[in-house]
Amino acid sequence: MSLEHFTSFDGTRLAIHREGAGRPVILLHGLFSSAHMNWIKWGHDQRLVAAGFAAIMLDFRVHGDSEAPQDPARYPPGVLVRDVAALIDHLGLAEGEYDLCGFSLGARTSVHGCATGVFAPRRLVLAGMGVSGLADWRRRAAFFTRVIDEFDTITRDDPAWLSRQFLKSQGVDRAAARLLLNGFEDLDLAGLAKITCPTLVICGAQDQDNGSARDLADLLPNATYAQVPGGHLDSATKPELGAGIVRFLAA
Repeated sequence: MSLEHFTSFDGTRLAIHREGAGRPVILLHGLFSSAHMNWIKWGHDQRLVAAGFAAIMLDFRVHGDSEAPQDPARYPPGVLVRDVAALIDHLGLAEGEYDLCGFSLGARTSVHGCATGVFAPRRLVLAGMGVSGLADWRRRAAFFTRVIDEFDTITRDDPAWLSRQFLKSQGVDRAAARLLLNGFEDLDLAGLAKITCPTLVICGAQDQDNGSARDLADLLPNATYAQVPGGHLDSATKPELGAGIVRFLAA
């Protein structure tokens, strides 16, 4: 495992965790999470490496070992797509030379980048994402904004409690996270027709946080759908998630 940093489009230093030496798989984690929490802690990176892939795991800005700028100008629309594009350029990867896998926010970022032609992976994995997480992001963003704004008053009986506890456990800078949320936009679902690469939509059986993953798979031209155990947060901890990703990418 190696850790390095590179400079993104606006000068923000972002962290990359790398492991393995095969075909590169770029892995993008979920909101308030990190490469370590999403991919390394549960062994998903090791499953990819054992199958002959190189796991390249980005920490989004505000997350993990990456910087958390306090300047609102550092959070323009599409900021995370631009960060991933900067990563692909930093790695020197051309169209079809890498696979792309995202969980929740990482999946959302992957869809936006692929639908606009910024990303061109060989294969694409979208985990923990459904239709409403793309087309109705403002509602979802309002939930997370409330978690940040009411952090000190959310109680155990509140539906936001688990997200509040997860945010606390990861030590995310709340002011920077709020700025980041403002940089996200809804997706025009018509753009899904432009994502023609083989795609796996994989989701927890009890996960409806971002709407229907099965419906998302149906809207994509070349997608298959798979289920793993768990809800939104705990599906990322299941070995079935990593195993499903490996099966798809190795096919």
